[in-house]
Amino acid sequence: MKFIGYDVGSSSIKASIVDDQGKLIAHAKYPEHEMSIDSPKAGWAEQNPDEWWQNLRILTQKIIAESKIHKNEIKGIGISYQMHGLVLIGKDKQVLCPSIIWCDSRAVEIGDRIFNEIGEEKCMKELLNSPGNFTASKLKWVQENAPEIYEKIWKFMLPGDFIALKLSGEATTSVTGLSEGILWDFEKHEVSKTMLQHLGIEKSLVSDIVENFTEQCYVSKQGAEESGLPEGIPVYYRAGDQPNNAFSLNVMNLGEIAATGGTSGVVYGVTDHIKSKESVRINNFAHINHTKEQPRIGKMLCLNGAGIQYSWLRHQVDQKRHSYHEINDLASKIPIGSDGVIVLPFGNGAERVLHNKDIGSSVFNLNFNRHKSEHLFRAGLEGIAYSFVYGTDILMSDGLQKGIIKAGGDNLFRSSLFTQTITTILDTEIRIIDSTGSTGAARAAAMGAGAFESQNEILTDKDILKSYYPDIKNYNQYKDSYEKWKLKLSQNLNN
Repeated sequence: MKFIGYDVGSSSIKASIVDDQGKLIAHAKYPEHEMSIDSPKAGWAEQNPDEWWQNLRILTQKIIAESKIHKNEIKGIGISYQMHGLVLIGKDKQVLCPSIIWCDSRAVEIGDRIFNEIGEEKCMKELLNSPGNFTASKLKWVQENAPEIYEKIWKFMLPGDFIALKLSGEATTSVTGLSEGILWDFEKHEVSKTMLQHLGIEKSLVSDIVENFTEQCYVSKQGAEESGLPEGIPVYYRAGDQPNNAFSLNVMNLGEIAATGGTSGVVYGVTDHIKSKESVRINNFAHINHTKEQPRIGKMLCLNGAGIQYSWLRHQVDQKRHSYHEINDLASKIPIGSDGVIVLPFGNGAERVLHNKDIGSSVFNLNFNRHKSEHLFRAGLEGIAYSFVYGTDILMSDGLQKGIIKAGGDNLFRSSLFTQTITTILDTEIRIIDSTGSTGAARAAAMGAGAFESQNEILTDKDILKSYYPDIKNYNQYKDSYEKWKLKLSQNLNN
């Protein structure tokens, strides 16, 4: 038996095929170039969901051909997708308008207004989040600004729900998905009546709720003809990209933490706390294994200014003369603390962790007689690492237990300097694991089919690319540098 997993991102669609032991058979993506994001107005970000589907169809046929397997060997599907997007579907099950995707900020003011109207205490108690710029707020924006579209809505969906619809013809969603849209009542374990009533949204617009690791829906005759997958096979699993990344890294239990360091940075830890005092700065979503009886909350911190700064330094300061690996080597020759140079990496818009302030990126203590580009490289990497530590400290203060941090090997965590800085200051192990989002989704489908009970049966020592441990000898130097960075951040926030 084989299982296919999809990762529906905003730049491309990725797919993986695994066998019933979770072993990777094939991996591919489409298109090779990045999918475009339309921005009709400042702060808007839209994509055509039908383009996701068209690219997924092409990719499916491509990966089946390249893997040299027969399509009938595929027995199940898993879906990972870009979080917080809004897809609107009419009664004919066709898309009504472009999707308002994760990085669109048009609904920020609406989210703030809802938060103030419902009240912080009620939001924290029921939703574990402020409504923010998430799916519910985007739906309210459509209601207020495009009533002619709102009136035609049959169902509103997240991107992964839309892919499941195209495969099966059925409108389904998940608790995890509704929680990321800020539409789930954690206290009553049901769709939030508070949000629906306050926003004036009919419950009939919500799709049927299905659980993960079960037969959620089945590929229809039309879905099979369009995708090239066998008719009748189940969709076993769906999750937003960050909960799915956590699953891919086998982060399922209390205290386990997943981290990613791409353009933005994310720290995602699992807790059982059905409460939050920091939900203005962080988010709390139902993890993929969350139940009423056994709560599993994915406590998530997002840092907009992460890898994008590292990329900026390479392009603008280094003029792309060196690879990222070479830049890391150059930075490693500079002492801990970058000889006094401090970089705040928050140059990619307002930061939720800083109470939605946009303080930009700043460089301090630069001396033209002493400092070279290598100092900026190190200070830049340290600044991003310190922001991860700063955010993780907030998660810990909100009930997350400290545990091993797991990260993929295809982002900032490839930098030994970056990773060593975090592991030393937090005094915990960091494991770099060989896995991807689409592979995790495929393995989740296999798990749903009963091929194995947990990721523990798949991920082995050979999947751990490297482990980092605290540098006890130089701990005081790391800690002192971090405290100076925090002081500078505090001064900047209070200016």
